[in-house]
Amino acid sequence: MLLRRIYHDRLSQAAYLVGCEASKEAIVVDPMRDPAPYLEAAREEGMRIVAVTETHVHADFLSGASVLSRAAHASLLLSGEGGGAAGYRRDAFPDVRWLRDGERLTIGAVAINVMHVPGHTPEHLAFLVTDTARDDAPMGMLSGDFLFVGDVGRPDLLERAAGLEGTMEEAARQLHASLGRLQSLPDYLQIWPGHGAGSACGKALGAVPQSTLGYERRTNWALGVRSEAEFVARVLEGQPEPPAYFARMKVRNATPVAATGAWLPATEDALRHALLCGALAVDVRAPREFARGHLTKSINVPLGHSFLGWAGSVIPEDREAVLVAPRAERASAEGAAVELRLIGLERVLGVLPVERLAAEGVALATLPTIPAADLDGRADRDAIVLDVRSRSEWAEGHVPGARLIPLPELVGRLPELRGGGPIMVHCQGGSRSAIAASVLAANGFDEVANLDGGFAAWVRAGHTPATGD
Repeated sequence: MLLRRIYHDRLSQAAYLVGCEASKEAIVVDPMRDPAPYLEAAREEGMRIVAVTETHVHADFLSGASVLSRAAHASLLLSGEGGGAAGYRRDAFPDVRWLRDGERLTIGAVAINVMHVPGHTPEHLAFLVTDTARDDAPMGMLSGDFLFVGDVGRPDLLERAAGLEGTMEEAARQLHASLGRLQSLPDYLQIWPGHGAGSACGKALGAVPQSTLGYERRTNWALGVRSEAEFVARVLEGQPEPPAYFARMKVRNATPVAATGAWLPATEDALRHALLCGALAVDVRAPREFARGHLTKSINVPLGHSFLGWAGSVIPEDREAVLVAPRAERASAEGAAVELRLIGLERVLGVLPVERLAAEGVALATLPTIPAADLDGRADRDAIVLDVRSRSEWAEGHVPGARLIPLPELVGRLPELRGGGPIMVHCQGGSRSAIAASVLAANGFDEVANLDGGFAAWVRAGHTPATGD
């Protein structure tokens, strides 16, 4: 049997190519929108993709299941469990095989048993994988967003991201019951999860790529909680705010997703013209570089591990955008532009070098930064101290008198800040607040400053935080 993990760092997402080395047939589980990595992996391994499936309706990226199945001329297999407003629109998938709990798939000598494990989502499936050429017992589980290394999939996304009110406590109870199904499985069972550390689909995901069920029984908090009531309380506590784009992904993934096609960046002249005509400038430089000088009304989303999550929360889906970056980083920025299409941001026209703006003598705006030690004195002058961290960070300690709006919610809550005076923005260390401050300035807030070093620097300066909600 062949097992190959295909991992996307910025989305902390794992897809899997599982194949039979005798028949040279393979199935792909949880592919993203671009089929190329999976087709290339199959080619390298000498495999033919005969089936494509996914564990659930994803919220953090556009699904590539239907795209890959068409590209590989493979069968498309999706969950026939769950249903309702949160699931697939089945009438939109005329050629799908709908999988049910207890079914057994065969890929050559590889057997895959389907388990319905609701909780993260109502339709969620896990796949028990058996190499029948060696044994008749399963060797591993493709657990998707059901069971992670050190954590479990969050059950609150349908309510907090997709707006299905009153669903998260029932989903948490379903997740507890699904975990109970693991009791009959052996300790040696390998766990191959759908995400690693950095994913917003859980709150404490481990960074190692796989585990065993026995190790998770020893170390994973969720497998040590027997009481349903205690589990529900703990699994819902402290979940991070989901990126704003998650709601869009749920809607789009309920139907087949279209292929992206080739991305052809526009010329520098065309990009400059687009900016003059109202395209959004997204500056991907580091916050300090952005603060020293940037195009007026541009927003700052630095390249890095969290780029896609923050970009999906602050870049409008329906507006043309131009990335601004140094020439030396143009290739990286163009790669990021292509990746934005994985989360549905398809109107990025290209990358304009920041040196082009300097050569044209374009007047650049600056973003004021204030020392952490000065925050209290500035706050006395009727300024808004805006905290853009998560609610769990806020509860552990915050600036007295500050206002909390987590960064993923900022764009939708801008009217709450109108007419409130100067705004001093902070997060924990300064990265999220730089994004937030740029969004505020781009939306017409005239007096905006970023706290140098964030809340951590404010505490180090000797200030005493407030705690609780």
